[in-house]
Amino acid sequence: MDQRFVFNQVADLYDRARAGYPEALFEDVMTAAALSPGDAMLEIGCGTGKATEDFARRGLDIVALEPGGEMIGLAQRRLAAFSNVRFLETTFEAWPVERGRFKLIAAAQSWHWVAPKMRFAKAFEALAPGGALAVFGSTQTDIPSPLREALERTYALHAPTVVGPPPEAGYLPSGPFAGSFEQSGLFGRVLHKGYIWSRRYSAQSYVEYLRSVSRYQMLEAARRETLLANVAAEIETHGGSFDLGYETHLYLASRKG
Repeated sequence: MDQRFVFNQVADLYDRARAGYPEALFEDVMTAAALSPGDAMLEIGCGTGKATEDFARRGLDIVALEPGGEMIGLAQRRLAAFSNVRFLETTFEAWPVERGRFKLIAAAQSWHWVAPKMRFAKAFEALAPGGALAVFGSTQTDIPSPLREALERTYALHAPTVVGPPPEAGYLPSGPFAGSFEQSGLFGRVLHKGYIWSRRYSAQSYVEYLRSVSRYQMLEAARRETLLANVAAEIETHGGSFDLGYETHLYLASRKG
C-alpha cells in the first residue's frame, strides 16, 4: 500500500491523537493572502478536517480534497455545522483541475505526499491571478533527556529502521520546501513564519500518536506492538508524561502573472 494512504485505516485514532495548528497561523494566512469571507479556497489533503475547520470559521468557501473515505467521514462530522465546505474523495493528482478559481490553496501537513513534478504546476493552474499557495506543517523537536536516550536504546533494539528524519522535517527552514517555491518559477516572494509550541503526552497518548504515524503503520504488526509497549514502559519509568516541543512552519507565496 502507498504509505500516504495508511492513515485511512486508523482514521479515528488519527483524529484523536493528532494536534491541530496554532491559531495565529490562520490569521497570518488570511492577512498575507488578503482573504475575505466568501473567497474560494482549495485544501489539499484535509485529513479529518482540523485545519479545514479553522479556515471554515473564517468564512472561506472551501473545496477540501482527501483520498481517504474514513478520513472524510470524520471531517464531515467535524464540520457538519458549516455550509461553506465541500469534500471530494480524491488525491490532488487525480482531481480535475478547476482553472483560475481559487484565491487560496492550502496544504496542511500534506505537501510532502503530493507528486513533486505536479505540486506547483497544478496549484498554479488552479489559482486565480494573484492567488496564494500556503504550505505548512509541524515537526517535533527533541524529546527531553533522559527519556530521549532511553527511547533511542529502545528503537535501536526493536525497530532501527524507524529512526531517521521524518517526512515532516521537510517543513523546517533547512528542508526542501523553503526553496522549492522559487525553484518552480511560478510563484513570487515567499513569506515564512514559524510558530513554537508544545504538547504534553502521557505514555498512552504518545503511543496513540505513534500509531497514527505512517511509518509505524508500515511496520510488521508484532514488531510494532513490541516497540510501542517498550516505548510506553520507558515513559512510565521516566515520570509517566513529558512535554514535547513542536515547530510549525508556514510558507506562503502568490501566483505570478
